[in-house]
Amino acid sequence: MATARIDLRLDEEIKAKAEKASTLLGLKSLTEYVVRLMDEDATQVIQEHESIQVKDSVFDEFMAACDKAKAPNQALMNAAKFTDESGIK
Repeated sequence: MATARIDLRLDEEIKAKAEKASTLLGLKSLTEYVVRLMDEDATQVIQEHESIQVKDSVFDEFMAACDKAKAPNQALMNAAKFTDESGIK
């Protein structure tokens, strides 16, 4: 059940277009349409900012370097522990 509220002021023309789009999609209300758009867009923006894409060749080089790497030293293990404890992803 939704409990948070948001108050918007917008141009009448934009509101009319949004209401029409909501109706065309068969949604129950303008609120349902706005919430759906916000959720979809927010998910996409977050995904774009929390992930990276690299070329296959770069990834292959990275994996090869990882395979050749020695066991982690104490400084690296301390850094990993610090990021875990700090909530860094």
